[in-house]
Amino acid sequence: MKKIALITGATGQDGAYLCKFLLKKNYTIYAMVARRGSDTLWRLRELGVIDDVILIDGDMIDVSSLIRALETSKASEVYNLAAQSFVAMSWNQPILTSQVTAVGTVNILEAIRLVNPEIRFYQASTSEMFGLVQAAHQCEKTPFHPRSPYGVSKVFAHWMTINYRESFGMHASSGILFNHESPLRGIEFVTRKVTSGVARIKAGLDSELRLGNIDAKRDWGYAGDYVEAMWLMLQQDSADDYVIATGQTTTVREMVKIAFDYVGLNYEDYVIIDESFFRPAEVETLLGDPSKAEIVMGWKAKTSLESMIALMVDVDQKRLKNEEIIY
Repeated sequence: MKKIALITGATGQDGAYLCKFLLKKNYTIYAMVARRGSDTLWRLRELGVIDDVILIDGDMIDVSSLIRALETSKASEVYNLAAQSFVAMSWNQPILTSQVTAVGTVNILEAIRLVNPEIRFYQASTSEMFGLVQAAHQCEKTPFHPRSPYGVSKVFAHWMTINYRESFGMHASSGILFNHESPLRGIEFVTRKVTSGVARIKAGLDSELRLGNIDAKRDWGYAGDYVEAMWLMLQQDSADDYVIATGQTTTVREMVKIAFDYVGLNYEDYVIIDESFFRPAEVETLLGDPSKAEIVMGWKAKTSLESMIALMVDVDQKRLKNEEIIY
């Protein structure tokens, strides 16, 4: 019997890769779509899966739509990837971020409890919850100190997931994912901003790339690897929380250098530091300890930062050559 999965945030980077991954596992997939004015389906089209998933309307701030999505899909697994996930925007839209990212998670948890508490639930937690880090390597037991409305909202959602697990015996797990990127990342995120900028500079379309704090350190992995960890969590006998990371940290500066080096350019000739891109409260260093995920689930990151950046630059160059819309 085919398994059925409902994915919120299915039109985002992780949602699209998860759809592709689960289709290979022979799942029936309901991809929940919050109707917006802009084209939100481009990632599903780019991965060639849009015709293989069932699109279903729903919104994280509308509990009735979540209940309908659960009843219609009859899903046995729910992956909650929906969020206002652009950290910089969360300072300008803290209430929206809280409603979608924090309260939205409670809404879907409560909808599951009411419709079918046997549904297995995955919550997309984030390394941004650690914020002002309390340990050199962040693991599942490292205290949280979020530094943005987005991080605060994710901490709330994370603890509500634990609360529903402990209060109602639900199979509810959280993946504390460190930064993970891909060609499907939105242009507003620094990795895509860099790879798209490099492609444009190499093509002679731009002469500079403006960035903020390039000395911040991040643990960067490939989104295509990380969705496997999400699935593995829901295949375990018991629900739990797992840090998903590479275990290596790199400065934004070094990531930028990798991208420019790949096309034979010197980043110092093009990068301009623009203080308008600095965050009100910076998260200086993130470095995950994924040993629990490796020991319990056998999961380990496969793709190097160099390979991922090369892939992203290649795709952005192809998009320019084909005159595709850059999202």
